[in-house]
Amino acid sequence: MKRVTFFTLAAAISSTALAAPETYIIDDAHTYPRFSYNHLGYSTQLSRFNKTSGSIVIDREAKTGSVNVIIDTRSVDTGHSLFDEHIQGAEFLDTARYPTASFISSKVNFEGGKVSSVDGTLTLKGISKPVTLTVTSFQCMLHPMRKKDACGADATAVVKRTDFNMGKYAPQVGDDVTITISVEAVKE
Repeated sequence: MKRVTFFTLAAAISSTALAAPETYIIDDAHTYPRFSYNHLGYSTQLSRFNKTSGSIVIDREAKTGSVNVIIDTRSVDTGHSLFDEHIQGAEFLDTARYPTASFISSKVNFEGGKVSSVDGTLTLKGISKPVTLTVTSFQCMLHPMRKKDACGADATAVVKRTDFNMGKYAPQVGDDVTITISVEAVKE
């Protein structure tokens, strides 16, 4: 009986020792933060950012992790260069003074073995607010082309643009902005 208990304890200790945080670097070519809002009651406008960097750390055994996303706000892409300039202006993103936005996690939440949400701080125009990203899909596996482990996720949150000093034309142009980020990251 003592021998079984010893082996069980040894197995538990060794599996704990093997569990470790894994760091994944955001793949800029496959990561697109998007934002959408109601435009004068006519339609939902959808835009994205084309340059993103950062890292994701996951420890699936301990069910912990961290997320650090940096968005180049000068890479905003509305589909029209004139409107890109308008969104980059002082009344909205003010990219001359604030060329980046960031999301830094405070807690990664799990349901079972998968990430379900990420609590953190969103900083836009130098203003930081707590935000929870709801993860709608999460998958880690061997990347078939890179032959390295990779993780991908889709996450979403709704924020008020007036909270970030971007309230021009509100409420005619919707104050609620849906942020969606589709992210892929490759293990270091």
